[in-house]
Amino acid sequence: MRVLILGIDGYLGWALTLRLIRKGHEIVGVDNFYTRRAVNEVGSDSALPILSMQDRIRAIEEIFGARLEFIEGDVANYDLVRKVVERYRPDTIVHFAEQRSAPYSMIDVNHAKYTIINNLTSTLNVIYAVKEVRRDIHILKMGTLGEYGYPAFRIPEDAFIDAIIQGVRDRITVPRWAGSWYHWSKVFDSYMLLYANKLWGLTITDFHQGPVYGTRTTDIISEELFTRFDVDDVWGTVINRFCAEAVVNHPLTIYGSGLQKKGFTSLEDTITALAALIENPPELGEFRTVHHYREIKTLNEMAELVRRAAKQVLGYEPEITHLPNPRVEPEEDLLYEPEKRVLPKLGIYRLTRVMEDEVVTMLKDLKPYTDRIKRIEALFKPRIKWRD
Repeated sequence: MRVLILGIDGYLGWALTLRLIRKGHEIVGVDNFYTRRAVNEVGSDSALPILSMQDRIRAIEEIFGARLEFIEGDVANYDLVRKVVERYRPDTIVHFAEQRSAPYSMIDVNHAKYTIINNLTSTLNVIYAVKEVRRDIHILKMGTLGEYGYPAFRIPEDAFIDAIIQGVRDRITVPRWAGSWYHWSKVFDSYMLLYANKLWGLTITDFHQGPVYGTRTTDIISEELFTRFDVDDVWGTVINRFCAEAVVNHPLTIYGSGLQKKGFTSLEDTITALAALIENPPELGEFRTVHHYREIKTLNEMAELVRRAAKQVLGYEPEITHLPNPRVEPEEDLLYEPEKRVLPKLGIYRLTRVMEDEVVTMLKDLKPYTDRIKRIEALFKPRIKWRD
């Protein structure tokens, strides 16, 4: 199978590339390295060192004996996207080529505009390239469970829901209430893809997942293959940040009450799910909504988990501190369990990486890079507020 990965240089893009190459698939990648520049813009860096793309390609050839086709370019450029699709005619396009940070989107009007314009433009470009070149290409878009917010109802794994509005029954799109300009861009993505499916019968998987954590998959067998690992207040996810804080004996910084509940998934289980969806596409012309998370935990539970693991790996227990929450989100212990049906039918339902064990691996991987983390230690505290 030939897979085009847009945003191949990112945390998930690179890890998925390694998995698919090891499974014998042909991979073509596109990236403009925006995330590297944007992380540098906020004064940060990947906690784990990552190679240049040229050296990454060389490492794949040396370690796996495989070839990776790479095109440096911006997916917001329609001519580029169309030319790549025309030249390689992939079976699947995986769309990771978007600005992916909620805090980054909330810095100011320019960062908000960039997020909305870049993300929607890149998605439209993918839609039209597939429409014009080959309509049977499977589009797999990386969404987020954050599109939905925290509704009182259990979030259905479907694009539509039956509802009664002012006494009248109708079938409407599943309501969404996003929590940042980034999350709103993903909502618009979903609606645009759903509309493209209605107009032209495009085959689409709308993949929604909670935060991903972890330094390794079974494919990351050497330091040369590391994927990026962000831990600062703008680009880092919460448990990855906790682990980096623990390594430098910095207090684990919980933003808010810590009762916020989310569905977390290890990097390994995320890549396993994505590979399964690529190898088992929807029916031709189908729009498939997929939810993926493995463990539902509060931030307080995760901080305690990291503290216990730090005592085992590092010989000390870091303090836990609560800081004012810069985000606007519920801080009480709400019911949260989005429906999951698609991946269990594909046999993807068991945990292969348990958070307690994975945190130990993360601490061990990060420990040799303590000096790198200390250089960005000041960035653990939130600098961007949703309301000023």
